[in-house]
Amino acid sequence: MTQLLRVQNFTVSSDGIAAGEEQTLEQPFGHVDPQRLMAWAGATAGWPNRTDGKGSRGLDDYFTRDFSHNIGAEIMGRNKFGPQRGPWTDHEWQGWWGDEPPFHTPVFVLTHHERPSIELSDTTFHFVDADPATVLAQAREAAQGKDVRLGGGATTVREFLDADLVDTLHVAVSPLKYGSGIKLWDSPDELRDRFHLDVVPSPSGVTHHLFWRK
Repeated sequence: MTQLLRVQNFTVSSDGIAAGEEQTLEQPFGHVDPQRLMAWAGATAGWPNRTDGKGSRGLDDYFTRDFSHNIGAEIMGRNKFGPQRGPWTDHEWQGWWGDEPPFHTPVFVLTHHERPSIELSDTTFHFVDADPATVLAQAREAAQGKDVRLGGGATTVREFLDADLVDTLHVAVSPLKYGSGIKLWDSPDELRDRFHLDVVPSPSGVTHHLFWRK
């Protein structure tokens, strides 16, 4: 069975912005508030951090619960791991994700500055300096027959789209508008030459865009 490279629950503003400018240790999304951007997912019963037993059901909850289904590995850009640039200067700091990262799989972090792998609970971060096709091959081997999730950020997703390696995308478009930041696209129509597209509005106010390869 084919192992898919999937983008899941990736959320952008109505003007295509996935993260803000001036990322820092304290502000991983820069000037963009991730809680507002991802409010649709955080409100669901399936949100991983929910402890009150409440939350919404329905369409948004379906996508939230599907996040880890049949995923055996993840690929992410270095900026999703941490805000550092250039050579690593502090190997003691182990990323934004804490002692119990939410991935539960091998994670391949794209970087021009490799460092030893980090094992945190059932997640292992590998730091790889390679082209997208090579990294995907490594992730597929580690996934042991399951799919690979392309976690972002937007620059990393665009890099794999430009290499024509992405099989499916789920992008949630929030009604927020930021005007500046790191864009996934100017319009989802940019991908129609290579992907089928279904657009499904949600009662929460977001619009789910489902792409699959032609």
